[in-house]
Amino acid sequence: MDTSAFRAWVHESARLITAEAEELTRLDAAIGDGDHGINLRRGFQAADEMLDKAEAETPGAVLQTVGRALISKTGGASGPLYGTAFRQAGKSLADATEVDVARLGSSLEAAFNGIQQLGAAHEGDKTMLDALGPAVTAYQVAAEGGADLVGATRAAAEAAERGLQETVPMLARKGRASYLGERTIGHQDPGAASTVLILRALATVAAGEAT
Repeated sequence: MDTSAFRAWVHESARLITAEAEELTRLDAAIGDGDHGINLRRGFQAADEMLDKAEAETPGAVLQTVGRALISKTGGASGPLYGTAFRQAGKSLADATEVDVARLGSSLEAAFNGIQQLGAAHEGDKTMLDALGPAVTAYQVAAEGGADLVGATRAAAEAAERGLQETVPMLARKGRASYLGERTIGHQDPGAASTVLILRALATVAAGEAT
């Protein structure tokens, strides 16, 4: 994947999040502040617009630009978390102009680690990590098995979707949702849901199917 592909990933992510903003907000209304979709739509639209004006000449620069936009424009807890994820992923790519299967996997792992460190959360806490963690693992397993970017990103997106479904019976232990205790059981985590969209966008771009 080159710089244009990473720009396309951000654009496709913004498109999907905008399309699903109401659903993300509905999920958040059940166990959070009810603003996840609204905030994330604003953040990704700002990131998409910022990239149109920025001279981001490498994949890493694209992701770091997105990270800055999300931190400054998104609001709520998701801004710093997703912003950190994209910035750490971008830093891991350094000045590479082309990103292969292994390096993209490392960047996804860096994103996971960034969120985990900032949010002090772990898989099983009913957060976005419950989608991203399985996705990173599935990606790496697929890559080690010889999958190309299309296969590995598809495996990641599918694993993220399964991870999202597994948040339903979980008890939230982090963030605003944790204050609701057992009332969070039976609901999908909105952060995991938005993570699925971002990884679905990545798989779409890798397959050359983005609109």
